[in-house]
Amino acid sequence: MYFEKRTARNRKYRKFLHSHQQKLILLGVFVFVISIVCGCSNQKEQESDGSLQKITVGIDKFEPYSYLDMDGNYTGVDIEIASKVFHELGYEPDFKFITWSEKHTCLADGTIDCIWSCYSMNDRENDYQWAGPYLYSRQVIAVASDSDIQTFDDLLGKNVGVQDTTRAAELFFHTIDSALPEVKQVNCFATTEDMFAALRKGYVDAIAGHEALLNELIINGKGKYRLLDESPYISKIGIAFQKGTHEELTQKINGLIKEMSEDGTIGSIAEKYGLDAEKVVIRGGSDEK
Repeated sequence: MYFEKRTARNRKYRKFLHSHQQKLILLGVFVFVISIVCGCSNQKEQESDGSLQKITVGIDKFEPYSYLDMDGNYTGVDIEIASKVFHELGYEPDFKFITWSEKHTCLADGTIDCIWSCYSMNDRENDYQWAGPYLYSRQVIAVASDSDIQTFDDLLGKNVGVQDTTRAAELFFHTIDSALPEVKQVNCFATTEDMFAALRKGYVDAIAGHEALLNELIINGKGKYRLLDESPYISKIGIAFQKGTHEELTQKINGLIKEMSEDGTIGSIAEKYGLDAEKVVIRGGSDEK
């Protein structure tokens, strides 16, 4: 008798337990469904509120490509092109000045998402995930107006100033092919301002860099400086992302760059900052002039 009563109680308990488990499962399903609905609702609100996803863009103080205007606003050729491209793709660019010699580290550790500041693609094609090229830039050499340096050969045995880790530095160190002679000393400076100051004070006999940059020195120098006629190198300018990342985004950027070069947008921006669009714009997003 006792055994029969105990068995009956066990049956009731198992029935209660089974019913309770079913209720818990149904509750779990309900919570899961509600979370999905709420999640979708929040996502729709984020997409419909007009906000743009932030992307951090590493730049150098490098007129006329990327610098601050008199009011402290970011401006320049690259700033305007980058802003148009990223806004079209749903991003809000957050421009960030970086130490140029540390640009690769800043990209690798996530301090920045990309480098967009007159950065040469040539011979770096395998170092990054690239978008571009979108502009050409001649590398040129500036000297004082009364200097006896007229050609590359006259640089033999002279002191030359360059910005550290730039294409100009590689040309004078001959880490890439160059028709430049062996100079007495290559002085590397952290910033272009330091490089300009070295030429003004006579610490170096010549400086080298992108043509648009050195043209600023020529214009502001009011006749004190001049450029050599020869150019040792023509750079193709692009946008660098960490290698192996942002493949879809770089493809979209390339598509917009092609459109903007064909419809004259990039040319208009270049000319706004004193560049010759016919010489610097890469037509159709290709590297054919």
